[in-house]
Amino acid sequence: MSLTGFEVEIQREVDGGLTTEDMTLSMGPQHPSTHGVLRFVVRADGEVMKEAIPDIGYLHRSIEKISEKVGWHGFMPYTDRVDYVAAMFCNQGWAMAAERLASIEVPKRAEYCRIIAAEFNRIQSHLLSVGSMAMDIGAYTPFIHTVREREYINDLIEELCGARLTFNYMRIGGVAWDIPPGWREKALSFLERFEPLIDEYNALISYNKIYTERLRNVAAISAQEAIDYNLVGPNLRGSGVRYDVRRDLPYSVYPELDFDVPVGSGELGTLGDCFDRYMVRMREMKESCKILRQCLAQLPQGPVIAKVARNFKPAAGDCYVRIESARGDMGWYVVSDGTAFPHRCKIRTGSFAAMSIIQKVSRNLMIADLIAVIASFDLVAPEIDR
Repeated sequence: MSLTGFEVEIQREVDGGLTTEDMTLSMGPQHPSTHGVLRFVVRADGEVMKEAIPDIGYLHRSIEKISEKVGWHGFMPYTDRVDYVAAMFCNQGWAMAAERLASIEVPKRAEYCRIIAAEFNRIQSHLLSVGSMAMDIGAYTPFIHTVREREYINDLIEELCGARLTFNYMRIGGVAWDIPPGWREKALSFLERFEPLIDEYNALISYNKIYTERLRNVAAISAQEAIDYNLVGPNLRGSGVRYDVRRDLPYSVYPELDFDVPVGSGELGTLGDCFDRYMVRMREMKESCKILRQCLAQLPQGPVIAKVARNFKPAAGDCYVRIESARGDMGWYVVSDGTAFPHRCKIRTGSFAAMSIIQKVSRNLMIADLIAVIASFDLVAPEIDR
């Protein structure tokens, strides 16, 4: 089947009688429920899908190649564009890779600033995910609630780094700016107000009968399938696999923090269905609040960035850094040849991994269910193409 065709042939006459044939439909690349320029070629028999084949590449920007041309410090703003919904994690991954190559020790206060920024960004990302998922399925009001809370977080992050989407907050050796006076109290005040609202959101939409009927038992992925297809983050944990890089391959100051790793349980349907993936993100927001409280309470004094040469040239070698992004295990493989420009950068992202299983789980679902499946994977187009 050609990915470029758009062919619909519903009925034709064979030997004097009517027979049906599959329809080949194009969903995207400009479709509101694909959350970016992402295309699916759907082969369907009426409303039932035989398969949905992802067709990617519409947002490819050669970001990995750009790293070779702009230098170690100069690439930091570009990392924001790898996942613009959760840019702090991209900043952190690149900084950690450069620091490992150059054996740079990041000040303790800077590590705490990084985790505070990243966990606020995780909540921010999950709010957009669960809110848009409800809207995709037909409930508009919950989206307004999540965007409202997301804007409060945006206000906090804007005070921290001056930006609301592509943050460019972290630097090789630490962070660009210290936490401003009075910011800690504002952050704690937000957490006091926000945590009860998660339960309110659950009452509003999570257990709504229509919503749960659209999600439970849809696109269920077993734990073994999730591992076989290399799913990560909430998509992996939604299938019952309790794996989180922050806990199992700890980095930064996560070993000093106490938090749980929520997993799917087949709460209302089959283990690993769309509802489980959704609920993992809801519960992770509470865990991020717990992490933030600890970080704000334990925040040490000291500098927020180490001394790093402007003409940064790490020793020749390579490294692989893993962090737990909002979309799961994000890997940064970076090669240095000892010059001021990286020799090679390869980024491993959760959204790209999730694309591989969509063709399998889409079989025999209704066309309308594909919207729920895409939303449950929390796909972000730049993470897929880079």
